[in-house]
Amino acid sequence: MIGYFILLHRFPEQFKRMFHAIYAPGNSYVVHVDKGSGPEFAADIAAFLKPFQGVAIIESKKALWGGYSLVDAELRGMKQLLKMNRSWTHYINLSGQDFPLKSQAYIRGFLRANPRRQFIRALDQREMRPDTMNRVSHMFIEALGRMIRTRVPRPFLKGATPYIGTQWKAVTRSFCHFAVHHPGAERFKAFYRRSFIPDEAFFQTLMMNSRAQGEVMNDDLRTIDWVPDGDIKLRPRTFVTADALRLTLSPDLFARKFDTEEDSEIFDLLEAHLKTPLANIYPGDQAPTPPRPVHEAA
Repeated sequence: MIGYFILLHRFPEQFKRMFHAIYAPGNSYVVHVDKGSGPEFAADIAAFLKPFQGVAIIESKKALWGGYSLVDAELRGMKQLLKMNRSWTHYINLSGQDFPLKSQAYIRGFLRANPRRQFIRALDQREMRPDTMNRVSHMFIEALGRMIRTRVPRPFLKGATPYIGTQWKAVTRSFCHFAVHHPGAERFKAFYRRSFIPDEAFFQTLMMNSRAQGEVMNDDLRTIDWVPDGDIKLRPRTFVTADALRLTLSPDLFARKFDTEEDSEIFDLLEAHLKTPLANIYPGDQAPTPPRPVHEAA
């Protein structure tokens, strides 16, 4: 079984289509609605989710891009999932603009075949992304609805290596329990609370600097088309109908991002795809040859 955590802040009707596509009895689902979305939005989502079993909505707080509030929401989501159901073995996080490329039967089969693998992008930040070290080399404060760079320098965590990747992951229950409850995670939480874009680094750094976390794969199981957004930033391009063939043939489990206001037909095509054998039948108990792991967590 799977524990899902979903960050949501707009496009309620799009979220409802996505939720129908990922819902399966036995799974657990926790939803965080951004407080900035307003009470009417939150009430609409609560009313929609009420008939479904195994679903919880955690306290709404403002989740600011670039801030630790995104990590905090995810840790609160993990904690709720751990309390509400003991049967799920893997955790997957999504946003309201994601969509599955495989059925829940296929995804469960894939995860059963990879019981100890952590699917998360994790690169040595100093070696592979030195251009991003300013995110952790100086202190940042999340306040007044924005990120404030203090220009106060600081060393990285003693005896640890910084890692970086993306926000998206499919990881084991044991790692979630470690991240939420283990005392060894506290110094990482305290440090990344004052960093920039920690949702792309906190979980990677915690995992890669901790023992017995299993085989870490440099893969988040998402199809994402990153395109330039300014001089140094990348953003995910919105998928449209013309991308349907690429998406339906993708080996990944999910894709992002989508925008129903830009192209709604792509949802019809993907919903039809989820009913086909290609999206429903996982090919055997053994996983296909996976990407090479970064390495075993320390």
